[in-house]
Amino acid sequence: MNNMVKGWTMFEKIWITVFTAINIYLFFAFDDSLLGLISSMTGMLCVVLVAKGKISNFYFGIVQAGTYAYISYTYGLYGESMLNALFYFPLQFVGLYLWNKNKTKNSVSGEDVVAKKLTAKGWISVVVIAVVASVAYAQLLHSIGGQQVRLDSVAVVLSVIAQILMLRRYAEQWILWILVNILSIALWVIALTQTGGNDWTMMVMWTAFLFNSVYGYINWMKISKKQAVN
Repeated sequence: MNNMVKGWTMFEKIWITVFTAINIYLFFAFDDSLLGLISSMTGMLCVVLVAKGKISNFYFGIVQAGTYAYISYTYGLYGESMLNALFYFPLQFVGLYLWNKNKTKNSVSGEDVVAKKLTAKGWISVVVIAVVASVAYAQLLHSIGGQQVRLDSVAVVLSVIAQILMLRRYAEQWILWILVNILSIALWVIALTQTGGNDWTMMVMWTAFLFNSVYGYINWMKISKKQAVN
């Protein structure tokens, strides 16, 4: 626990405090679900720890992936549900193994692992795979009666690619996470408005993720540069 909270910056402390307060307010003000609150809180702790390069992020990711999968299923967001239940949840355990295997011996900003940067060839592969997979997955979601299949498909595909980049410790994962967060905010606004649902903590969670993704990209780029110098 001491290692998890060690070396938090002022931004990180303010970020987690503000969004925690908003979550708690929404929980009581709008009679939000307890499961939604748990999912949002563990999700925020997970992503801020990823931005810091901390292995402990995966423990919170296990809880968040499981709860979010169930919540998404109840709103007919089958792409989001399958992504979390069948992909994110098991990959938390894979991440624990890979990050522990690639620990850094010379931490420069309190991070636990070595950060890498994507090549031009790597970017081309990411773009091609994202386009092809998004079109194919949208067709699958449509065939099973999913809601907002285009947005859902792109968000899911980019999430999968970003998660793989995260497991392999690439700083550019955060560019994809920024796109995922923007799409997911739009997805939940539509879903909550159309269904009259009260899980507005999901909106807070994704907005928090967006802020954290921008910070994560800046932080990981700094870490990779410092590690390269050292």
